[in-house]
Amino acid sequence: MSDTDTVSSLSDLADIAGAVADETVTAAPVSNAPLRDQELDAQGRAYATGRRKDAVARVWIKPGTGKVTVNGRDQEVYFARPTLRLVINQPFVVGAREGQYDVVATVKGGGLSGQAGAVKHGISQALAKYEPALRAAVKAAGFLTRDSRVVERKKYGRAKARRSFQFSKR
Repeated sequence: MSDTDTVSSLSDLADIAGAVADETVTAAPVSNAPLRDQELDAQGRAYATGRRKDAVARVWIKPGTGKVTVNGRDQEVYFARPTLRLVINQPFVVGAREGQYDVVATVKGGGLSGQAGAVKHGISQALAKYEPALRAAVKAAGFLTRDSRVVERKKYGRAKARRSFQFSKR
């Protein structure tokens, strides 16, 4: 049907819809190639920096047995709390890659919770660089975004960042 023809019944409308559907099927094929290239160093590892609060983590991942080393120590020793180890393994769970990559991380600054978040952020970034196809899943989970919340600084004339000194009537 051309643009000047009018639709007089529902059957004509169905014919038009069928013609449009046929045209959309013959559109250009969509490629499944990743939008980004794999970024590896000379040793075949992917590197990324993760940040959370005041903690900064440098993370390298490579194919392996799932061993996670933080500052030269095993993750069970460095992050004794199970919740922190759970946080670190979240990117692998989302990407269905548990036990397939070895992680070496060095962390500085902040406390244990911030350091665990920094390592998680670094692992997520490195995983997206090693397997660009996983980037969509990791990004949808919100692991590639740096959590910018930091402790507010103490202000002059205040007990803490916002708390006032106790009022004294006399």
